[in-house]
Amino acid sequence: MALAETAGSLARALDSALDAGSAAPPLSREMACGLLGTGDDQLPRLLSAATAVRQRFKPGVITYSRKVFLPLTNLCRDYCGYCTFRRDPGEAGAHTMTPDEVLQIARDGARLGCTEALFSLGDKPELNFPAMRDTLHRLGYNSTLQYLEAMCRLVLRETTLLPHPNPGLLSAEWIRRLAAVSPSMGLMLETTNALLLRAGAAHDNAPDKVPARRLRTIEEAGKQKVPFTTGLLIGIGETLEDRVDTLLAIRELHRRYGHIQEVIVQNFRVKPAIPMRDWPEPTHGEMLRTVAVARLLMPEVNIQAPPNLSAPYYDDLLDAGINDWGGVSPLTPDFINPERPWPHLAQLQLRTEAKGFSLRQRLPVYPEFLPAAMRAPGCLAEKVRAAADTEGYAKGMAA
Repeated sequence: MALAETAGSLARALDSALDAGSAAPPLSREMACGLLGTGDDQLPRLLSAATAVRQRFKPGVITYSRKVFLPLTNLCRDYCGYCTFRRDPGEAGAHTMTPDEVLQIARDGARLGCTEALFSLGDKPELNFPAMRDTLHRLGYNSTLQYLEAMCRLVLRETTLLPHPNPGLLSAEWIRRLAAVSPSMGLMLETTNALLLRAGAAHDNAPDKVPARRLRTIEEAGKQKVPFTTGLLIGIGETLEDRVDTLLAIRELHRRYGHIQEVIVQNFRVKPAIPMRDWPEPTHGEMLRTVAVARLLMPEVNIQAPPNLSAPYYDDLLDAGINDWGGVSPLTPDFINPERPWPHLAQLQLRTEAKGFSLRQRLPVYPEFLPAAMRAPGCLAEKVRAAADTEGYAKGMAA
């Protein structure tokens, strides 16, 4: 059966189930692939099914995390075809933050009502660059992960912010150590297609983007019951089937361990200085279809899509079934996509309310995952408790 025909019949079946007031039927791989190929005439039905499922999950509320973005180091041993964040030592813009810089931005963010300190960094750059090893030794550390651990502890001790690290691949030991200084952490799976590691593809010369290695990190976080954020990146050379396989891999890990607090659907955006500068971007319709299928595949998981990467029409993502905008900063840019500014928080609230939802500020750990964070050792549980209101959202902020 052709994709369009399959998608049409599946959309009609979903409509029938929803009109009858029953839950949407579970999607098989074939069904999900078919729905990603839905024609424009059937797209409204797909979106309607996804929003109905979202409504049963978390009715009436869309969340976001007010954050500061801390690019701890942009030195990285991976060379991805879509990345402008990474640098080599000595390259213009190469920088590793000092503890004073980390603390200053965190304190400034706290004054603006932020509750999340998002740490992003290159994956183990000291393994490739002697200059990074020298920097770490001057700071008093042996590895980037050891420095990250110390900076998470510094932010916890000296501010009201909660760290959320995105450090790349992690061993079981490092997950345990970082979980002691952060209530949640993340790693984008991006794709399960290992062919994107071949010469000339998006992950050529990116050893830390091997899908099996990333899946192992996410699984180990599940074994340790760490609230975890992951997701897929669309438009980097994968097929529609690859997108479904990536979502299914995430769903299977969540079914096994129950730790996936958030799935991000992120769209590739062209930048002039990247190897993939002539690559076609995913269309707005592709983005809506992928979000909707993610929602139908994972009806009780928080689905997020970055508003700045879908501007100016980001409010359409609400029609596709997201229930969260991700991290939005009133202070720092999106260092991964610096050409795409965050929407102003007042504008985000207006657009969210225009679609009939209230906007709530959450912590980097979602309300339903707070019990896991409350069991953390040391001062982490105390800091999480102090930041949360009685419903598990960020204390003292309406939006």
